[in-house]
Amino acid sequence: MYAQVVVDISSDAVDRVFDYLALPETKVGMRVLAPFAGRNLLGYVISLSETTNFDPAKIKQIKSNLETVPRLKPEILNLCFYLSRKFFLRMSDCIKLVLPSCVRLDSAKEQINYNLTLNLDLETAINQIGKRAKSQLAAVAFLAEQGEAEYVKMVNLFGRQAINALVDKGIINKNSMRKMRAPSIENVAVKKNILTKNQQLAVDTIKDNNQTFLLQGVTGSGKTEVYMTIIEHALNQNKTAIMLVPEISLTPQMMSRFNSRFPNQVAVLHSGLSEGERFDEWDRIFTGKARVVLGARSAIFAPLENLGAIIIDEEHDSSYVSESNPRFVTHDVAEFRARYNKCPLVLGSATPSIDSFKKAKDGVYKLVTLPERINGMQMPNIEIVDMINEVLDGNASPFSKKLISKLDQCINNKKQAIIFINRRGYASFVICRECGYRAKCDDCEVSLVYHKEDNQLKCHFCGKRYKMLASCPHCHSTNIKYGAIGTERVVNELKKMFPTTPIFRMDNDTTRGKDGHKKILQQFSQTTPSILVGTQMIAKGHDYPDVTFVGILDADVSLYNSDYKSNERTFQLVTQVAGRAGRANDSGYVVLQTYSPKHYVYRFAANYDYLGFYDKEINLRQTTGFPPYSNILRILISSASETKAIETTKKIYDKAKELKEKFGKQIIFLQAMSSPVKRIQTKFRYQILTRYLPNEEITSAFYSIADIIEKDVSIFVELNPNNLR
Repeated sequence: MYAQVVVDISSDAVDRVFDYLALPETKVGMRVLAPFAGRNLLGYVISLSETTNFDPAKIKQIKSNLETVPRLKPEILNLCFYLSRKFFLRMSDCIKLVLPSCVRLDSAKEQINYNLTLNLDLETAINQIGKRAKSQLAAVAFLAEQGEAEYVKMVNLFGRQAINALVDKGIINKNSMRKMRAPSIENVAVKKNILTKNQQLAVDTIKDNNQTFLLQGVTGSGKTEVYMTIIEHALNQNKTAIMLVPEISLTPQMMSRFNSRFPNQVAVLHSGLSEGERFDEWDRIFTGKARVVLGARSAIFAPLENLGAIIIDEEHDSSYVSESNPRFVTHDVAEFRARYNKCPLVLGSATPSIDSFKKAKDGVYKLVTLPERINGMQMPNIEIVDMINEVLDGNASPFSKKLISKLDQCINNKKQAIIFINRRGYASFVICRECGYRAKCDDCEVSLVYHKEDNQLKCHFCGKRYKMLASCPHCHSTNIKYGAIGTERVVNELKKMFPTTPIFRMDNDTTRGKDGHKKILQQFSQTTPSILVGTQMIAKGHDYPDVTFVGILDADVSLYNSDYKSNERTFQLVTQVAGRAGRANDSGYVVLQTYSPKHYVYRFAANYDYLGFYDKEINLRQTTGFPPYSNILRILISSASETKAIETTKKIYDKAKELKEKFGKQIIFLQAMSSPVKRIQTKFRYQILTRYLPNEEITSAFYSIADIIEKDVSIFVELNPNNLR
């Protein structure tokens, strides 16, 4: 028997299947050790056959099977084949998508603890180590006091090298043990609500139907209760379910609700888990102990069997499109799994993407609506404030008089407020008023953002940090100007105006620690009055009954991006963040600050008129020939050598011009250029942009011309990218 094996190497040069002589117990989907180029490498058996097209005498035998039960289940293996074809990915990269590294490499299967070797006294141990090895001495003293400590803690405190040296000397023992590591979940009793007429109609329409549904429900309309009822129906039929949310910050609150409704049946998967937690949650799913999976984008690959429902909440969110390699679209993966299991796929949102709503209009998806809030409350009133008038009236503050007045009223009523600004840091840039010098990152062609708490300038692309300028390095002037306001400065200004009111900040800087999102949201939910300042991670999904006021600062941040989706994103953000107010018994109020008060996006958003916005936007897309009436494809070329990047771009562009001649007017636009952000992390970036009428043959042709191997050059293809930076 011959095994067809994919080796665990991300390289186009070995992106093919290799034949090996199978061992007696080798099965499809197994991880194996296979001899390859003089080494034994991890590989995956994707098929077995009785014959081979190669000389049997030259075929090597698999060294060993790494498991008795294949970790790649049939559905997941078929999904890998689909991903490889659909997104033109290497098979090894597809397998890395569906199997987390801790599962592929068994790196977190067991918890490793250390203790001092039995009967070894401390003095003898210290003499063996020597006085110079200070980290080793400190580690031994620590274990003598503690008795035992985990591997991660020991390495963090004393370093991997010191710990390994102590093991080699026989001074400390390494003990492995199997221990379930579960993410912490707040136990919240959530009662099962009686469905409204609209909710019941939605559930009855969706359950037991093998279709894709677009569930459009205004914020606060009870979509989550519909999701849980559909999942409950699937579980009652001995099936399983996947529920996706866009932001990791939504997972703790949603997890508490789901765990209360489905005790001991829910597993969570997202990037905030430790390696051990991820392995154990994956193992619970794999063995069938968990029947409901909740998580962010990667949870769509959960190894559940017999799926009865797949739900994507806030389906419009850009986080469902992977922008790092390997690139994929979550909706496409979900549609494959729904077809495979013959189960409903539910795409839920108050503001569906233009693409999804058009599919619903065209009958590709079935549209289900929840037009009213479940408590009968009106949607919050949105007041648009013209900031130009504020400036003319002498108000140089980032806050309008109306916003401060309404915020003050909210605090006096012992309620909670949310202030939204989609920009973190203190100031978006620093510039010399005398000579115009602007601080930029050495490795990326972008302005540095000032973070006052650390008194540092940070690059938001590569993470590099610099000292804050005391004076201009060119002309030595101390006349330094700050750029646009960010979350950090908003908090600073609010503390001056509301010194006794607790103010919480939620952005990428404050949520980096483990459970960072959860801690901030817990504190906010338990504190009244209080103010939560944050970026788009606070704009969706959160449900806090005491929030009665929302302030939207600088709503124009996303409106004037050079991107055909800028209007759509702005409408979605405004509507979503406004929907955080007035979700219980008290009415909500929203102040939206803008320098473009007459823009149609704000007019429709202020009236929660999604249909009006859609009609306007889809007409604009059709007139200009942008998606969904065309495809935009970008080939991104990057290299540390600008010369190599340019040469590779020219080589691919010459082939692209041949495609333009072949397909004629079907290709509307074709151009090669440097990327808007020309350099990121020392890599020069060039791109080829094309817009063409939807045609799979053209898509395949562009992927094919980009499928070349150039030394020290990375080439990525993106179809309808979320941004073109």
